[in-house]
Amino acid sequence: MLGLRTTIYKVSDINKAKAWYSKAFETTPYFDEPFYVGFNIGGYELGLQPEETPVKEKAESVVSYWGVLAVQQEYDRLLALGATEHEKPQNVGGEIVVATVKDPWGNILGIIYNPEFKVEE
Repeated sequence: MLGLRTTIYKVSDINKAKAWYSKAFETTPYFDEPFYVGFNIGGYELGLQPEETPVKEKAESVVSYWGVLAVQQEYDRLLALGATEHEKPQNVGGEIVVATVKDPWGNILGIIYNPEFKVEE
């Protein structure tokens, strides 16, 4: 295993999701097609795919956490962009702080501050 490469979120409106994620991650996609939109987030892939059949309830069995420097600040910013609360910021040990929100399509978006995490080359 080489480590995480891609996290994909399924969305009912890929154009609205592209605009929302562009604001949320403060970047533009490097790949933009009707069947897939890809963003490079610190060397990792965030992908958007259109749902064939939109669903109202999504499974909550997997969460990808995106690294941030200030969890509360990013959490509040994502809520201001239209995300909804899922799990408020909390310290989970040492200096590690996590939180999750749901994007406008019901996907869980995790954020984490972990000063101990280092990307291996």
